[in-house]
Formats: sequence, C-alpha cells, structure tokens
Amino acid sequence: MTANRYPLLAATALATLPLMAFAQQEAGDAASEQPTIESAPEAGEGPSSPQPGQDDREDEQQDATSPEGTQPEAGPQGAARESSPQDGASDAQALAEPQDLPEVGADWPFWGGDAQATRYSPLDQITPGNVDQLERAFEYHTNDMPEGTAEGKYSPEITPLKLGDDVLMCSAMNILISIDAASGEENWRYDPGVPNEAIPYGATCRGVSIWTDPEAAEDDICKTRLIQATLDAKIIALDAEEGVPCTEFGENGMIDLWEDLGQRVPGWYAVTAPPSIVRGVIVTGAQVKDGQAEDAPSGVIRGFDARTGELAWAWDLGAPEENRDGPPEGEVYTRGTPNMWTTAVSDEELGYVYLPLGNSSVDYWGSNRSEAENEFSTALVAIDATSGEVAWSFQTVYRDVWDYDLGSQPTLVNFPHDGDTIPAIILPSKQGDIYVLNRETGESLHPVEQYQVPSRGNVEPEYLSEEQPTSTYHTLRFDPLEERDMYGMSPLDQLYCRIQFRRANYEGFFQPPTADAPYIQYPGYNGGSDWGSVAVDTDRGVIVANYNDIPNYNQLIPQEETDWPIITDGGESGEGSGKGAPQEGAPYSIRINAGWRSPITGMPCTQPPYGGIRAIDLETGETLWDRPIGTARRNGPFGVASHLPFTIGTPNNGGSVATAGGLVFIAAATDNLIRAIDIETGETLWTDVLPAGGQANPITYEADGRQYVMIAPGGHHFMETGVSDAVIAYALPE
Repeated sequence: MTANRYPLLAATALATLPLMAFAQQEAGDAASEQPTIESAPEAGEGPSSPQPGQDDREDEQQDATSPEGTQPEAGPQGAARESSPQDGASDAQALAEPQDLPEVGADWPFWGGDAQATRYSPLDQITPGNVDQLERAFEYHTNDMPEGTAEGKYSPEITPLKLGDDVLMCSAMNILISIDAASGEENWRYDPGVPNEAIPYGATCRGVSIWTDPEAAEDDICKTRLIQATLDAKIIALDAEEGVPCTEFGENGMIDLWEDLGQRVPGWYAVTAPPSIVRGVIVTGAQVKDGQAEDAPSGVIRGFDARTGELAWAWDLGAPEENRDGPPEGEVYTRGTPNMWTTAVSDEELGYVYLPLGNSSVDYWGSNRSEAENEFSTALVAIDATSGEVAWSFQTVYRDVWDYDLGSQPTLVNFPHDGDTIPAIILPSKQGDIYVLNRETGESLHPVEQYQVPSRGNVEPEYLSEEQPTSTYHTLRFDPLEERDMYGMSPLDQLYCRIQFRRANYEGFFQPPTADAPYIQYPGYNGGSDWGSVAVDTDRGVIVANYNDIPNYNQLIPQEETDWPIITDGGESGEGSGKGAPQEGAPYSIRINAGWRSPITGMPCTQPPYGGIRAIDLETGETLWDRPIGTARRNGPFGVASHLPFTIGTPNNGGSVATAGGLVFIAAATDNLIRAIDIETGETLWTDVLPAGGQANPITYEADGRQYVMIAPGGHHFMETGVSDAVIAYALPE
C-alpha cells in the first residue's frame, strides 16, 4: 500500500478518534460488464466497460394515502423538538463524535467549498487588478459525450473537488475521475457502467463527496474515500488515491438505493447531488420524476454508515417510526412523498443535516396529499444524523402546487446580531425569498410575514392556503407582471404576447393553477434561486445571489381530454418542454411553458432582463448592487444567435464562487461565458468564451503556489447551450 496522499485530511480525522431544475433522473437495472479502473488513458480513449446490474427486485407497492384537506396554521414555521438516538442504532452510531473537517483554501474539499457551503475561498492571488491577465492553464476532457438514446439529454452540472494534489470529479454518466490539480493529467478513472435508460430527464452529476475514516491507519486503503451517488440509484465508495472500490462498504463498494422502493421504472428515481456526510453517516435523498403519477417511488431520506455501508436510519415522512430501520419485509417506503433532489448541508458539531425538500410526486394537484406531505413539502428539515429523528422544520410554501421545490443548498454562517453572532442557516428559495434561521432551533431571525393570496381559484380552493409565508430579510422577487411588460421582437410578436396575457388567469404572486384558461406563474419554477445556490463572502459580509426573473405559462387539462401516457422508458417527463405531464392519479394533467416563450419567435413573452446577480449585505439584508447577467451573443429570434455583446440578462443556472481577492467567478448564463466580477461594484472585469454552457458551479484552489479557477462547462440541453466534456482551469501567467 502507498502512503496516504491526503496527510492533512488524515491527520485531522485521526485527531478525533472516539460528513439539483431543472431536471430529474432515475435508475434502471441494466445487465452489463464489470466496472473497470484505468490509469491515464490515451487521448481520445472512450469510457471503460460497464458494471453488472443487480438482480431485479420488485417489491410490493404501497397504496398512496388520502389526506384530509385542512388549512395550515399561520405564522413562522420554524419549530424545534429534541431528538435522541433511535432504537436499534449501533452503539458507534449513537455515540459518534464530531470529526475535524478539511478547510477550504488550497483545497476545495466540499461541493460548496467548505463544510458550511459558503462558496467562499480565502485565496487572494487573483485580484481586480490582475484578473484581466487570467489565461487557460490546462483543459481536460472526460471523454463522456452523449451516444445513442442519450443524445439531447446531457446536462452535467459538474462541480469538482480538490484535495491534496488531485482534482476529483464525476462525469455526466457518473464516471469517477482523478486528475493532477496542477497539470490536468489523469491519475485514474472508474466507470460504473450507468446505462442510458437510467437518464430520467438529463444526465447530471453535480458532484461527489469525500470522507476520511478516523479509525483507519495512515496507509490503509480507503482511509480517504470518494463517495458518489449515481443516476441508476447506487452509492459507490472508492479509495480516493487509487480509485479502487472499498470492498468492505456495502457489497464490494456499492449500495443499491432501489432496495425497498417498489417497482423499478427507468427514469423515475436517481441521485444527481453529492451526498452529505455528517458524524460518519452518508445522508442522501434522490430525484423522483416530476409529473408522472401519484404512485411513484418514495422521497425517503436514508443515512448509511460511511465505513460499512449499513443502513443507519431512514426518515420516511409517511411512516417515520415504522420504517426507521427500513420497512417490514414485503413492504416499501411510503410512495410518492416529497423528495430531496438537491444538495443538503450539515453541521458536524450539532450533528444535524439540513434537508431542502421538494414537493410530492404530482406537483400541480394537492387534494390527495397526506397531512405528512402537507407538513414537510417545500420545507427545510433538520435531521439529527445520529438518530434519524426530526429536530425541526421550516416551511417556505404552504400546500405547494407551483413546483417551488427548495432547490438551493443552504449555507451555514455565524450571523451578526446585536454585537454578537448566532449560528444560522441561510435558505434561498425559488420564489425569491431568502430566509435566515437559527440552525439550532429553526426559528427565523427576522419576522416572517403572511401574504394574503389574491385567490384560491376554482380548481381546489378548499385545499389551497389563504396565505403564504414571505421573508422580511430579503427577496429576489420583483413586482407582479403587467400587460405593458409583454415583449416582442416585432409588433406582431408583442401583440401575440399581450393577447396571451389578457387570456390568462393572473392575479399576482401565488396565482393558483386553473383549468378554464392558462395561468401565469411568476416567478416560474426555475427561480428565484435554484441549485447553483448563493455564495457568502464571510470576511466582507456579502451574499452573492444570481437569480432568474421569468414566468411560466401553464394550464391544467382534465384527464379525459388528454392522452399523455406516463413515461416508463427513461424519456422526457413533459415538464418544462411545452409537452404534457400526465399526473396520473390526479384529475388533471398539466401543460407547462417554462419561461413563457412565444411560438412565433421562440423568445420569452416578457421583457428582459431574464436574470441577474445581486450583492446583499449579510447583516442588514439590503441590496448593495444588482446587475443583469448574460449577453445577447447567443440569443435571438427563431433560434438565430444575434452575436451582439450587449448585456441583456439571460436565464441562468449554476452558482458562483467568491474570493478574498475581491472577485466573484460565475458562468451560469446562456451566453456561454465565464466572468469575473468585482464584488465591491458588480462590474465585470474579465470574460472567456466556453465551449458550451457553464451551467455548473466554478471552484478555486491552489497548487504549487498558484491559484486556479476551474469550471466544467458541460452545457445543458434544457438551456440550449450545447454539450461539452471539457474541464478548464485558469491561472495567472507563471
């Protein structure tokens, strides 16, 4: 065995002897060959051979529950309760001590940079004064490009990690890769053989996680582990240095997440976000394909022992006690419950993991939901990772029928308050509200106002809430739309959009879904904030938030008037594409026009800007500056690029990184540029053209005394920004 390549990480672990969209993705069981580990393949060599699938296991399905339709209580939703280790938890689990965690700086050891997910680096070699000299240091290619039925389905959204001398990453189809951080030379790759049919909406792997075993010897294999959850619903653990499976983890280094979920339907269940690891427990949720049926896989959250892969606990919100250790034989986790498709964050000291939950499997009809679904949908839920017990929850939408999932990873901060600080968590939302909560109790540090909705509509008025929570700390949301906000590239185009505005039901924020005519949902389900999340410069006390400002144009369609079969082969769900989502089990299907694009020119019906980036004072919540993000260079009517360099503010997806050098690095927009922004002024100081869309979060790290900025501009099929397998690192000239 070789010496551990990550001595700092190993040393901190030993010191503590007795831790997401647009799209969704799913898992299928495919027979294939043994996974392979390769060292530095020749240029152009493709992915290696795939892995054998597990035997199909078709569990008995559980009927969905039929909820009562009562009104939620008004007032702030943060409510604490004590948690304790579960019955049956292992002694090691119950008595788990906090580990020291690696720090951001020379490394980028977590998806959000540091354990607090601030996306802030103390590196300051690159500054506003020299950033215009930034150049490409190297470009690596994963050799993972769409083939066959994967064509038109790639949205990689990759954020690498940097640890020691290595950059660690996954590709769109979950190929795990290690490269040298200074040169880009490949160290190894591991291909788990994820089949194309596992792609539910887009081939996405936002990132991976690392964990160092505090009980392992310095030179033990798998002392430091690379943990990935895959599109075909597996958790894989590899030795981070050598890329070989950790054979004592699960079955030969793998856990099958399909276990106890019921029928396996390709495209309905997948993991695209990196797991959270806290107190030696790997915590993961999954994406459940939107818009198909009430009888869908469970949104259960599970915790696994990071050393052995054994189930530590399960939080099934429909049966939390009954299924804590997994369902009884012959039964499955509660079907169709709200899921966590995005990235969690955890507090190692408290032992809490914070889960940003989405909605139930049918987004736009709620009258059949259970009371547990009503309580936890679109809520931040704090779970005690040593027991699986709920500590507290904070709900951002009551009875959500707008698909306002919590898509952003929250951020942990010490929030300034009355000359002191409070351990807090920053929670962005798709509807634009940003909340700051006490992360020990879930209580909001600012008043939560109750917005009286203008209407509950005539589809299910008894189910919908008369009020909705809004933040008094900060919101990215703008004023309601008016007819004069309609836009067109020609008078005819603008006239069409104005007619459609008048035709639609729209009374403002939280306009309920309607079937008699289309309705306008503003903001749309892409935000506000989405999975790219916010960056927090903790030294300057500045939040950096990019956002979308664009509506959806939707309509409920009675089931008897549609013939939209549910997807059983990994195809598109219909949501966001202008097609129909069947919502089997509800009385209505749904037709969605995400971004409300005119069929005449393909341009949005509302006037730009469609997206921006904003700096917010952390302490006061006041806006420091706000700028549109994205130029018109790739945008234009009829899908023809205008090539105009003017900043118009485009739709964007992906987040930013802030540095001590006073810069914000971000791509995200549909103009396929990466840019450096002065955090003090909002001025763009540098740009570079990417080979495809930068719908991914950049990182920054140091190698051999040199600061690098890295991004994986894989493009995005929904954002129409092309496709690429490039990973690009920038640095100042040597």
